[in-house]
Amino acid sequence: MNSSMDEINLIQQAHRHHLVVRELGEEIDLEIGPGDDDPSFASTQLMGVSQEVTSDDHEEHKQMLLGTHHPNDDLEGKLLQKKRKKKVVKRWREEWADTYKWAYVDVKEGTARIFCSVCREYGRKHRRNPYGNEGSKNMQMSALEEHNNSLLHKEALRLQMASKDKIMTAVDKSIYVKALTSKSASSIIEAVLRRDPNESEFIQSVQEAIHSLERVIAKNTHYVRILERLLEPERMLVFRVPWIDDKGESHVNRGFRIQFSQSLGPCRGGLRFNPSMNLSVAKFLGFEQTLKNALSPYKLGGAGGGSDFDPKGKSENEIMRFCQSFMQELHHYLGPNQDLPAEDMGVGPREMGFLFGQYRRLAGHFQGSFTGARIFLSGSSLRTEATSYGLVYFAQLMLAEMNKELKGLRCVVSGSGKIAMHVLDKLVAFGALPVTVSDSRGYLVDEDGFDYMKVAFVRDIKVQQRSLREYCKTYTRSKYYEDAKPWNERCDLAFPCAAQNEIGQADAVNLVSSGCRILIEGSTMPCTPQAVDVLRKANVLVAPAKAAGAGGVAAGELELNQECNAIQWSPEEFEHKLQEAMKSTYQRTTKAAADFGYSKECPEALVHGAAISAFLTLAQAMTEQGCV
Repeated sequence: MNSSMDEINLIQQAHRHHLVVRELGEEIDLEIGPGDDDPSFASTQLMGVSQEVTSDDHEEHKQMLLGTHHPNDDLEGKLLQKKRKKKVVKRWREEWADTYKWAYVDVKEGTARIFCSVCREYGRKHRRNPYGNEGSKNMQMSALEEHNNSLLHKEALRLQMASKDKIMTAVDKSIYVKALTSKSASSIIEAVLRRDPNESEFIQSVQEAIHSLERVIAKNTHYVRILERLLEPERMLVFRVPWIDDKGESHVNRGFRIQFSQSLGPCRGGLRFNPSMNLSVAKFLGFEQTLKNALSPYKLGGAGGGSDFDPKGKSENEIMRFCQSFMQELHHYLGPNQDLPAEDMGVGPREMGFLFGQYRRLAGHFQGSFTGARIFLSGSSLRTEATSYGLVYFAQLMLAEMNKELKGLRCVVSGSGKIAMHVLDKLVAFGALPVTVSDSRGYLVDEDGFDYMKVAFVRDIKVQQRSLREYCKTYTRSKYYEDAKPWNERCDLAFPCAAQNEIGQADAVNLVSSGCRILIEGSTMPCTPQAVDVLRKANVLVAPAKAAGAGGVAAGELELNQECNAIQWSPEEFEHKLQEAMKSTYQRTTKAAADFGYSKECPEALVHGAAISAFLTLAQAMTEQGCV
C-alpha cells in the first residue's frame, strides 16, 4: 500500500511540474514553483492540480505504471523491478531538487524521468543518464555537474534570463504625458503617441523638448511643421549581429543606428552596448544628440545607436569578434562626411579601436576616425575626460553667476564609469568635496571626501570588477549601502552620471531634503518627468545634458581637427579650448532663455534655453534647405 502511494505521489509531482512548464508556451520560466526544499511545497497547489488522491487516480496511475503487462505468474517480479527503479528516481529527484531547483519529473514513454526545465532534456541527452541506472550517488552527482556545465544548458539559461529581463522591462514601462498649455504643442505629442505608442524613452525625450519649446511655437506656428519633420529620423537602421564566442557557440544580437538629422552636417553620436538597448532608446539617444550637437559651436548632425550586446563577462576576443561583425553591416552608412560614431555606455577606447580597425579594412582607406579610438599617438587629446571636465566647467560657470565657487562645496556623484570617475578628478582639482560614487548594487559614501589617491583606488576596484564594498576595508570611515541610491546624502550639487531615469520622484524628494541646489546632468535624461516636477517646484537649478555634456562633442571635433591638420596641442592648450567651447555653449543657452522670457532665477531656464537655441539653429538650416 505504501509503495503504491509513493508511486502515486511521484507521478502527481511529475504532473504538477509538467503542467507548470507547459502552461508557459515557448518561453522557459525558471520559476517553476517551490521545490522539495521549500517548506510550503506540500501545501502549495499549482495550476489547479488537486492534491487529493481519488480512487480513479489510483487506477489510472497503476495502469500507467503497469503499461501493457497482463496478470501472470511473473507479475510480482516485474513490479519489484519497477519498485527498485522508482526508488532510484525518487532519491535522485530529491537530491536534484536540493542542489538544482530548476528540475522537474515527467513521464516519458511510461517511465518517470528527471528533466531540466531550462533545456527540457534528460538522460543521455546530457551525456550521462541523470536518473542513475549506474546506481551510486557519486555517479549521479557527476551527472548533475556535467549537466550544469553543458554548453546547451548554460546557453539556454543565459538566453532565458536575458529574455526575462526584457519582458519585465517592457511590462514595467509606462508613458507619463505632461499637460501642455499650447494646443499646437499638444497635437505634436499626440501624433508621436499615435505613431510610436510603445517607445517610452523617445516619447519622454520629445515631451521634455516640446515643453521647453512652447513659447517658440506660440510665437511662430511655422515651427510646428518643422518640429513634426524633425521628430521623424532621416534614417533608421536595424540589423542582426551574429558572432561566435570562445567556445565556438554562435549568438545573434540586434544592432541599431539612428541617423536623426544631417541638416547641420555629418552625423556624430555615440554607440551603446547594453542589454536594455532597443529602438526606443536608440531614437531617444539620437534625438538628444541632435540637439546637443546643434547647441555646440560646431555644425554637426546627430545620431545614436548601439546593440543589446552585453560586454560584461565577455573576453577581449569575444568583444573583438562582436565589434567586427557589428561593423560588417554598419560600415555602409559611415564615413567622415556621413556619420562617425563615438563612445557611450559599454563602448570605450578598446571597443572603438576594434570598430575602427574593421571599418578601415572594409572601407579600404584611413579617412576620418571614430572619436575616442586609440589609434593616434599624439597623446594631446583629452577625449576620454572631455565630457566629465565639461560638466564641472559648466557647474563653475553657473556658480560664477551667483558669485560662488566650487571650492568647499559638497557634491554627490552617481555612477562609477569613466564619466563619473573623471568628474571626481575635476571636482577634487577645483577643491570641491565629492563624497559618493555608486554602481548597480548600491552606493559608497566617504564623509571625508575623495582625493586623488582614493579616486585611483576606486578606479582600480572597478577595473578588477570588484564591489565598491571593498573600499570600506581600506577606508573604515566610509560606508556602502546595498540597493540604495546616493540622493539622500547631504549635498550642495548633484552629478547624476549613471543612466537615464536614475532619479525618480522619491529620489528627487530626497535630493531636495538633502539641501541640493544645483543638479548637473552627466547622463542623458537622468530624471523622470515626475522627478523634474519635484525639482522645479523646489527651485533646484538644472543644467541639461545637452548643454552641460557638450564637452564630448567639442573634444571630438577638436581631436579630428588636430589630427587632420597635423597640429600638436599640449594637454593645457586642449583643455583651454574645451573651456572656451563650454563657455560659448553656456552663453548661447542663457541668451536663448532670456530672449524668450526665462529669467536666471527660473530653475528650468537653462533647460529651456538649451532646447530653444538648438531647435532654432536646426529650424533655420531645415528652412534654408527646403526640408519643410
